[in-house]
Amino acid sequence: MLDAARAKPWPASVRFVHARVEELGERGITGPFDGILAAYLLRNLADPDGQLRAFRDLLRPAGSLAVHEYSVRDSRAATLAWHGVCWGIIIPVGWWHTRDTTLYRHLWRSVLTFDGAARFQRRMRDAGFTGVHSETMPGWERNVVHTFLGDAPQ
Repeated sequence: MLDAARAKPWPASVRFVHARVEELGERGITGPFDGILAAYLLRNLADPDGQLRAFRDLLRPAGSLAVHEYSVRDSRAATLAWHGVCWGIIIPVGWWHTRDTTLYRHLWRSVLTFDGAARFQRRMRDAGFTGVHSETMPGWERNVVHTFLGDAPQ
């Protein structure tokens, strides 16, 4: 994905860095930033609350955080859809390509154990974000995939 992003035209101020989030400072990434996008990240971290606070600290006042993430716990229909998609498509196709289901079964479980949308919004507010809300995707992903939005305090 980074190679595809780098291939596009960008202003001179844009940089792409491949690093663990805990290593951003070591790579010269200190902010403040106008916005941060974290996609499919927070549910895989040992300390999502600490990371949300770190994101807040990297943003300029009123800067925006967008977290794109699976979250099914608040909806029985979404949970059932997630089971169906995982066991009917993702895990079998993953096995067919790799002959190993470890990663795909981790994906399935990690989504089931992650916060519901309401709980994740509370996490964002507890980390100091304002104007927190979320939007879901259409189609089968409704209430399965969400984009959570919040702003650093003024």
